[in-house]
Amino acid sequence: MRLRNKKWAQPWLENHADLVINQDRAVSLKGNWQSIFTKEQPLQIEIGTGKGQFIIGMAKKYPDINFIGMEIQEAAVAVAGRKADEYEDELPNLKFIYGDGAGVDTYFAKGEVSKLFLNFSDPWPKTRHESRRLTYKSFLKSYQAVLPVGGELEFKTDNRGLFEYSLYSFANFGIRFNPAGISLNLHEDEDKMIDNVETEYEHKFASQGYPIYKFVGSFN
Repeated sequence: MRLRNKKWAQPWLENHADLVINQDRAVSLKGNWQSIFTKEQPLQIEIGTGKGQFIIGMAKKYPDINFIGMEIQEAAVAVAGRKADEYEDELPNLKFIYGDGAGVDTYFAKGEVSKLFLNFSDPWPKTRHESRRLTYKSFLKSYQAVLPVGGELEFKTDNRGLFEYSLYSFANFGIRFNPAGISLNLHEDEDKMIDNVETEYEHKFASQGYPIYKFVGSFN
């Protein structure tokens, strides 16, 4: 879902270029992302970070991991960046990229990213739009190009059709399933909810009683 344009977004982004990295600078940082963080520590990426609830929550919860939220919508990434900037405590382990998630391997070198998150991606339900789904084989290839051998992909959605399609796509690509990481109703599993960090959409749909589907697997 696209947010309405926000007049303040562009000037805000220009004034916070160290927090929200633009696409050109992101390309130039390939292989050198640790240089923009306070500490050198594992790097995890969310593709399609939306308004930032998940990635900000992760940065708060895991200060020993560096996080980047990637987002293609100007309004959304500006909202996410401002939330992080206005948080009561500093989050030196969090940055954003205002750029296209389809080009994840143009921003990061092989093994530079330890884990990728896909949360509530657009399902693109029409068959002719299959190649736009973020779990399509061309996207999986780009994820593999930035993860180390054994690097993890975590995927959450409320859309049953997208979840079933994605499981098929993952299997065909050779991604190893983690049986303990698969859930057909995440919010009814107390053990899996202990460390769960919600997205905006997850909170909305789960509160309305919709099941949340989750997959965790690793690349060979």
